[in-house]
Amino acid sequence: MLKTLCLSLLVLGSSCALADTKVDVSKIYGKIQFVTSYPDYKVKIDDSWPDLKVQKVSQWPDSTGKWQIVDQYPDYKIQMVDSYPDFTIRYVDSWPGVN
Repeated sequence: MLKTLCLSLLVLGSSCALADTKVDVSKIYGKIQFVTSYPDYKVKIDDSWPDLKVQKVSQWPDSTGKWQIVDQYPDYKIQMVDSYPDFTIRYVDSWPGVN
């Protein structure tokens, strides 16, 4: 009985710790490479309530939400998904940043 109680508390505690893990999207900027496997983050496009508003730029991706799309030497590797994303984005023409 005591073993069952301890095991269930351990499982419950570890699942709660995983549920609290959230990506700090304010640090996601710079050179971005889109990949199909082994991403740093999985991202979904959401035009309603995104976590991050992203502006694609050709140079100076030096603040939150500014992404320069590259094929080599990325700061972050992003995989676009339809379900279970790490965070959501919306593409904008101006005013990128955390929503």
